[in-house]
Amino acid sequence: MTKPVAPSALDLATPIAAPAAVPGADLLIRKGTRHFILTNLALFSAGFSTFALIYCVQPLMPLFSAEFGISPAQSSLALSATTALLAVAMLVASALSEVVGRKPVMVASLIASSLLMMACPFVRDWNDLVWLRALSGITFSGLPAVAMAYVGEEMHEESVGLAMGLYIGGSGLGGLGGRAIVGVLADFFSWRHGLFAVGAVGVLCGLVLWWSLPASRNFRRASPSPRVMLAAFLAHLGDARQRALFLTGFLLLGSFVCVYNYTGYRLMAAPFHLRQSTVSLVFAVYLVGIFASAYIGDLGSRIGRGPVLCLSMGLMLGGTLVTLVPSLPVILLGLAALTFGFFGAHSVASSWVGANASHSKAQASSLYLFAYYLGSSVIGTLGGVFWAKGAWPGVVGLLAVLLAIGLAGAAWLARSARPA
Repeated sequence: MTKPVAPSALDLATPIAAPAAVPGADLLIRKGTRHFILTNLALFSAGFSTFALIYCVQPLMPLFSAEFGISPAQSSLALSATTALLAVAMLVASALSEVVGRKPVMVASLIASSLLMMACPFVRDWNDLVWLRALSGITFSGLPAVAMAYVGEEMHEESVGLAMGLYIGGSGLGGLGGRAIVGVLADFFSWRHGLFAVGAVGVLCGLVLWWSLPASRNFRRASPSPRVMLAAFLAHLGDARQRALFLTGFLLLGSFVCVYNYTGYRLMAAPFHLRQSTVSLVFAVYLVGIFASAYIGDLGSRIGRGPVLCLSMGLMLGGTLVTLVPSLPVILLGLAALTFGFFGAHSVASSWVGANASHSKAQASSLYLFAYYLGSSVIGTLGGVFWAKGAWPGVVGLLAVLLAIGLAGAAWLARSARPA
C-alpha cells in the first residue's frame, strides 16, 4: 500500500481547487478551517470591489452637476442606471450560474466590470457616461446573487452568518475605499483619475477572487430549461416570508443610498461648506458597517434573525431622524447609526433568504438582490425630487415613512419565523 503523502505548501501560482469528494464526507466549509479562511478572503475581495465600483460615483454627484450642467436627480443616474440594470440582469446571471457554475460567473463578472470602470474617464458626454454605467450594471450582475448562493451551498449552517457578514463587511470597506479614492483624487487631480484608479483596484480584486476561491463542492448543475428556471422563481415568490424579505431588501438599500446620495449636496452647501475630499471622508462611518455585518450576522444565527432584524431597522430609522439636527458631529452620529443598522439588517436578511430557500438558492438570492438594487434606483432617484421640494427635511420625511414600513415587515417576519 502506498504511504500517504503530507499536503504540500500552498502553490501561489494556481487557484485553489476543490478536493475530491469522499462518499459520506462532510464537504461543507466550517469556521476555523483553511478553506474557510480562503473562501472569506475571496468573498471579502469580491464584496470590497463590488461596492467600490458601484458606489464610487456617489460623492462625485455634485461635481457631475457642475461639470455637465445637470440637476441632482439627473446626476443620481450615474448610480441609479447601474443598479437598475443590475437588478434585472441578476435574474439572468443567477440562472446562468445554475448551469455553468458559480466561480466562473463571479470572476468574469468582476473583471469585466472593472475594465468598464477604467473606460469611464475617457467619455466627454454625460449621456455616454450614463450608458457606460448602465452597461456596467449588466456585467456586475454575475457577482452579488451568485456569491450569496455560493455561501448558502458551501458553508456549514453554523458558519453562514459569519461568512455572509464578512462578505458584506468587505462591501462596507469597499464603499468607503471607493468613495475615498475618487474624492481625494478628484480634489487633487480630477474625478476621471479617481474612477480609473478604482477600476484598477477592481482588476486586482478579481485576480484575488480567481486565485483564492475554492471550486464548488456542493454545486449541482441545474436544467438550462427556461421553464424550470421560471418555476423556481415563481416558487420563491409564492412564499410569503420570502416576499417580505424581498421588500425588506428594497427598502434597506433604497433608504441607505438615498441618504448618502444627497448628504454630499447638503454638506458642500451652507452652513457647512465642506471640500469634496472632506465630504468623501465622511464615508469613513462605513467602518462601523464592517463590524456590524460580521457581528450582527453571527448574532442573528445564534439568538434569532427576527429580533436582530427589528433592532437593525430601528437603528436605521433613528439614525435617519437624528441627521435632521444641523450639527456636523450629530449628523455623523446619525449616519453611523444608520450605517450600523443597514449593514446589520442586510447581513441578516440576505442570509435569511438563503436559509429559507429549500431549492434554487441562486434564484432566491437574485430575487432578493433584484428588489435590493431596484430600491437603490427608485428611492435613490426619488429622493432627488424630495430634495428639490423640501431640501433635507423632505428627504428625511420620505425615508421615515419607508423605514417605518420596513420595521413593521421585520416585526411580522420575527413573529412568523419557522422554528430552527
